[in-house]
Amino acid sequence: MRLSSFLAIVILVLTGCAGTPTYNPTVYPFNIDEKNMAESEVKTVVIAHVNLGLRSRSYLEKESKRIDGYVERYLRDNGYKVLPQREFKQHWSTAERAFGNPVDPTTGKINMKTFAQIMTSVRDQMKSSNLDAFIFTDLVELQQSFSNGLKHLARWDGVSRKPSLQGPGNGVAGDFDWYKTASVASMQINIYDIELRHLFTSRGGMDATDAIDTRSSSGRFIRRRNILENEVHVHEGIALAFHPFIEMEKWPGNP
Repeated sequence: MRLSSFLAIVILVLTGCAGTPTYNPTVYPFNIDEKNMAESEVKTVVIAHVNLGLRSRSYLEKESKRIDGYVERYLRDNGYKVLPQREFKQHWSTAERAFGNPVDPTTGKINMKTFAQIMTSVRDQMKSSNLDAFIFTDLVELQQSFSNGLKHLARWDGVSRKPSLQGPGNGVAGDFDWYKTASVASMQINIYDIELRHLFTSRGGMDATDAIDTRSSSGRFIRRRNILENEVHVHEGIALAFHPFIEMEKWPGNP
């Protein structure tokens, strides 16, 4: 009986530990305008097909439509009505012809005056759709190093990721420089209400876009062939980016 009781306690402890989120101090310091959020009562949204900030790198931009599909599903699963993106695209194209392209082709930076003119025009056209908010889902790339510990984890924007290998080998050189930085991807969320007031911004880590090249004797990072292929990692990044606009279960930001 004593052994059975001991085993039962062990199982309960292990189960409790498994359900406890691991604290990650790298969670992004989100910004939420609670006053305007309460006034806006966001229920119907549209996902913008353009970035609010700098344009995503080309290999991330290729994945944006697929990732936006995951975002749409996440929003619907949490009770939001998501309008078709094609309506936003149509009104954006019309306004862009009137006011010009807001993206500088040389620097990739956004001309915010032109951007504001386009968004005002789009807003005016979409008011009849009972739209409450615009959601921008920028895929951004950062530089991060993997730790020199046993697990070699990289931590950023609330996630912990192990390095992946690419090439014919299955090992890493013993003198590999773990302080080298690799490219990693995050999703940055910005939400504006129908009056174009900024309600919310945050960011969630997804995955590394670089892998360790096993063909290199000295060790180096190269671009991964398949970008953001791990759906579990992508979904985690989306949940992190939306918290607390949509509360994430087991959010890792609580110490």
